[in-house]
Amino acid sequence: MVNTSAPPVVRKSSKVEAIKERSNFLREPVASELLQDTTHFTEDAIQVLKFHGSYQQDNRDNRIKGQEKDYQFMLRTRSPGGFIPPQLYLTLDRLSDEYGNHTIRATTRQGFQLHGILKKNLKATLAGIVRSMGSTLGACGDLNRNVMAPPAPYKNRPEYQYAWEYADNVADLLTPQTGAYYEIWLDGEKAISAAENPDVVAARQRNGTGTIFHDSEEPIYGTYYMPRKFKCCVTVPGDNSVDLFSQDVTLVVITDDRGELQGFNIYAGGGLGRTHNKEETFPRIADPIGYVDKADVYEAVKAIVATQRDYGDRGDRRHARMKYLLEDWGVEKFRAKVEEYLGKPIQPMHPMPEFNYLDFLGWQEQGDGKLFVGIAIENGRIKDEGAFQLKTALREIVQTFNVPMRLTPSQNIILYEIEPSQQAEIQQILTRCGIQREDEIDPLVRYSMACPALPTCGLATTESERVIPSILDRIRASLTKVGLQDEHFIIRMTGCPNGCARPYLAELGFVGNGPGTYQLWLGAAPNQTRLSQVYLEKMHVDHLETTLEPVFVYFKRDRKPEESFGDFCDRVGLAAIHEFATSYQLDDVVDQVSSIVEAAVADVVEAVVADVGSTNGKSASPATTLSSKSRHRVTVRSDVYTRLQAAASRAGKPISHLASEVIEAYLQGLGEE
Repeated sequence: MVNTSAPPVVRKSSKVEAIKERSNFLREPVASELLQDTTHFTEDAIQVLKFHGSYQQDNRDNRIKGQEKDYQFMLRTRSPGGFIPPQLYLTLDRLSDEYGNHTIRATTRQGFQLHGILKKNLKATLAGIVRSMGSTLGACGDLNRNVMAPPAPYKNRPEYQYAWEYADNVADLLTPQTGAYYEIWLDGEKAISAAENPDVVAARQRNGTGTIFHDSEEPIYGTYYMPRKFKCCVTVPGDNSVDLFSQDVTLVVITDDRGELQGFNIYAGGGLGRTHNKEETFPRIADPIGYVDKADVYEAVKAIVATQRDYGDRGDRRHARMKYLLEDWGVEKFRAKVEEYLGKPIQPMHPMPEFNYLDFLGWQEQGDGKLFVGIAIENGRIKDEGAFQLKTALREIVQTFNVPMRLTPSQNIILYEIEPSQQAEIQQILTRCGIQREDEIDPLVRYSMACPALPTCGLATTESERVIPSILDRIRASLTKVGLQDEHFIIRMTGCPNGCARPYLAELGFVGNGPGTYQLWLGAAPNQTRLSQVYLEKMHVDHLETTLEPVFVYFKRDRKPEESFGDFCDRVGLAAIHEFATSYQLDDVVDQVSSIVEAAVADVVEAVVADVGSTNGKSASPATTLSSKSRHRVTVRSDVYTRLQAAASRAGKPISHLASEVIEAYLQGLGEE
């Protein structure tokens, strides 16, 4: 097959498409504005700067009306498979103190981020990363982002080694070829890096089916790059540590009985970003596309990229991800177009076992006599704070033992290539620096993730990373209250609907929807193979307990043996959960108000009537005032009134009606007819 059909006529392109066209392959206006003595870049330069791995931000905590914003920059590494060599980690550690905010953050795509860098220090910071075997090129922007892979360094399981190898190769294949990166940040100096696989170099130039642009500085991307971000991963059968269904393209390694690579199963069309109140935007899980032999894998990747490059929506950036192309076309049409670019049919999927969610924490054997240790990092934030000295611990371990690390898709770190004789000393450093072992961490915390959100993310409408520790504490307290003290499930939180912490694949997801307010999602599979659904459009954080307690009670009452929280919510359905919660809360209101009445009975008996009269300076008796008018006002302690007011609000009744009902019920309970 040869692709001979022309791409569709594109409606008016978005503003960003014009910026890419004018950029001279990502050079301008970044190169010019970098030389200017300013604190920030213009909007056009900001868009191009993303391709170089940096976002311009401002610290909203420091905004003062009438004054310039506190501009700063975030830099993100391109680290295929999460690989961080020792010298790169030590450089990032130094740069975070010299130019950043003294923290390093592991991302959900297995890269590192530095925050708080000023424009005047941006070039020195970026050059330092590149000269230490790192890169930020393509970590952001409308092109292939960091290629993910399972982080476990199993040396006796060849499929894991193949996943690492092909994550590196796909990353190289889809890396921008423009010289702009080195021209701007290293004054044209080409950094020393590992030689590319010859098969990758050949695939980048091979055409015949319309996958590349001849005589272009960007043979695969062309002048306009991709319509939007493009995300890939490589994994092995059964391992869903990478959240494979959230990716634009996933390759699953297929080996024979001897462990030799045969080819890859391919999934395509996943993506999680959406926009509130825009029903045409939605999260989507990837579809199975088929299988290709290992000899065809690079051409297959190019064919998928070319299909999205040429047919993705460049007029509406909200509709530009490849998931919408799959949704609009359907799998069959999409597969047929990919086959045109590939030049041959795609084979049926090979059978695979069920996928499982893995995090690889704790001490484990690599399979070659050496060890690795997975270290849990809450929300990926590497810092020193009080007795918690994670930044110090990692620096000391890497300096002393010169071990590499792999970042995990769950924002944790794996240190590997550890000699058994080094284990005790490394564990001693971790313990001394206050780093918990995996069996000491509350599972709610272990399986949670949150995006940075406020104060630096410009898209965030509410908090995420800074509040999730308290949210998890409150959820644990609620679970304990209803008798589920040992229960745990996957919780993820974001400050906006873009979904950077993948909340739509969490059993319980919080999605920012205004100050202190979250959209609540329930029911994803614990192995991340099924999306959650919207349970509540808006939940204020103050109502967390009253919202979740009935859901937890229903779960405890009606779950099947060993059924997970996400599976339960999906099985019974959101309508049933809403019905139970409504009934539960009305009953709860009556119980609460009855308790209030009992606690305040003395206040009621000694109530002060609003139209109190006085005779000879003395207040009228309760009997007199109760019979004086048909309408009365009874005052109680202010704290009791506040609780009564909240209960009435939850019941959807006027406070006077609810108080009358419950007081009457209380009196009847005393035998008063």
